[in-house]
Amino acid sequence: MPFPFSALVFDLDGTLIDSAPDMTRVLNRTLAEFDRPPLTEAQVRTMVGDGSAMLVRQAFAASGAPLTDDAVEPVLRHYLDTYYDDDERPVLYPDVAETLAALSDRGVRLGLCTNKPERITRKLLGLLGLEPLFGAVAGGDTLPVKKPDGRHLTWVLDRLGVAGDQAAQHAAMIGDNANDVKAARAAGVPVVAMSYGYPRMPVAELGADLVLDHFADLPDGLVRLAAGG
Repeated sequence: MPFPFSALVFDLDGTLIDSAPDMTRVLNRTLAEFDRPPLTEAQVRTMVGDGSAMLVRQAFAASGAPLTDDAVEPVLRHYLDTYYDDDERPVLYPDVAETLAALSDRGVRLGLCTNKPERITRKLLGLLGLEPLFGAVAGGDTLPVKKPDGRHLTWVLDRLGVAGDQAAQHAAMIGDNANDVKAARAAGVPVVAMSYGYPRMPVAELGADLVLDHFADLPDGLVRLAAGG
C-alpha cells in the first residue's frame, strides 16, 4: 500500500530537537555579556517558537528592563553569533533520525519550516547528519515572513514539488505549537502536533488534526489521518 503523503514539512525546535537546553546556555551567555542575570531552562521553554528577535526581547524583559528598539540589534547579533559558534551537539528526540530516514526511503519528500535562523538551522542539521534528508529548508529569516504566516510553509511545499490542491491532498505539517497549526491552516494542509514540545498551551487545544506522543508513531499516525481515523 503506497504511503498517503508525498511531502512532509517539519518544525525543528520542540519537534525534531529538544533545543531548550542549548538556547538557555547560549542565551545566558548573551545575558551575561549585557550584565543581566541568567534564566532557567523552564523560563526559556516558554519563550521558544516566535523567532530569535522575540526570544531575546522576552529574555531581557524577564531579566530586567525590556530592550528598547535601538538596543535589540546588538543583543540579537551577539546571541546569533554565539549560537552559531556553539559546538554542543543538539539533542534529537527519540526515534527522530530513524523515522525520518524510513520516510525518506519510502520516497516521501521532507522539508523543514522553522522560525530559527537559517544559518543556525543548517549548522544544527549538519551536526546531526540530517541535512541530506531535507529537500527544502526555510528558516525564520529565509523569507520576509515566518510562521504563523502560511507563506512560510507554502514556500517549502513549492520547493518539494507540491502546491495548491496537490499540497492539501498529499502534504502535511508536523510541529508542536500554535504557530505550526496556524501556518498549516493558512496553507491548507493537515497538521500533526507532537505533545512533548513547547506548545505554551494544552496541546489538545492547539487544533491539530492529530496529536502524537512519540515520533516513531508518525508514519502510522499519518496513515490513520489520511484514512480519516
